[in-house]
Amino acid sequence: MSHGFFDKTRGGLIVSCQALPEEPLHSSYIMSRMAYAAMLGGASGIRANTVSDIKAIKETVNLPIIGIIKKDYPDSDVYITPTMDEVDELVKADVDVIAMDATSRRRPGGKTIAEIFPAIRRKYPDQLFMADCATYSDAVQAKELGFDIIGTTLCGYTPETRDISIPDLNLIEKLCSTLDMPIIAEGGIWSPETLTEVMSIPGIFAAVVGSAITRPMEITKRFVRAIRHN
Repeated sequence: MSHGFFDKTRGGLIVSCQALPEEPLHSSYIMSRMAYAAMLGGASGIRANTVSDIKAIKETVNLPIIGIIKKDYPDSDVYITPTMDEVDELVKADVDVIAMDATSRRRPGGKTIAEIFPAIRRKYPDQLFMADCATYSDAVQAKELGFDIIGTTLCGYTPETRDISIPDLNLIEKLCSTLDMPIIAEGGIWSPETLTEVMSIPGIFAAVVGSAITRPMEITKRFVRAIRHN
């Protein structure tokens, strides 16, 4: 596994190309075209969900991929790469980075990330792992556990962070100034102006933008709300 991921994505824009089953663009082919459009637009990497989407994207673009598998389990709110099973699938798909929910929430079977990640790290010592965090303490723990990259992906999406306005620039600044590892800002970046703010934080490694680029239904909703609030 090449760690050229860092050289290729440093200071760049990673575009998240995902569509859930209930969304109109749910299709591996469509996501591969989304990724191709992102590449032509200058994206330095792609974040993608499911092995089938990743396979289609890899056939279409030559960009580093952060892979996830979103899977719902009845006994857990954690759905971004929740267990070893999803990690195994992503390793077989040969993604550059595997992202996992690294919050303190209980995972399937009642396990915590601190309980399951050491075994994952031992099994795949050369694989890059990104910790999708909600809080500063999540990030500190992720670093201690041996994650390679910290992302702010889940800030604003957990019970204790639901009322926080995202992107949380204070959190990003704190992570960049105190943790000596790549920090990727993700979540709530809806405009080039916000992205400029995020990328001007000293020490920031890269940023992920998803909905604002690749989810036309959500983009349309925002414009419709703007009309209704007039």
